[in-house]
Amino acid sequence: MNKLLDQLVVEMVTRGVHYTDAQREFDKRFISCVIEKHDGNLCKAADTLGVHRNTLTRKTKQLQIRVRAL
Repeated sequence: MNKLLDQLVVEMVTRGVHYTDAQREFDKRFISCVIEKHDGNLCKAADTLGVHRNTLTRKTKQLQIRVRAL
C-alpha cells in the first residue's frame, strides 16, 4: 500500500494538485467508502472512523457527501 500511495503522491505533485484539494478529495472518498460499507448508518461509520457521529455529520455536510437514508 505504501508504494501505491507514494506513486499517487508523486503524480499529484507532478500535476500541481494543491494540498488542500488533495486532502479534501481523500477525505471525501474515504468517508464515503466507510459510510457505504455501513449502508448509510452514520453511527457505525463514525465508530469505524473513530469520530463522534456529530463530527461525521458535520464533515459530510462540509464535503457535500450524500448519505442515503436507511
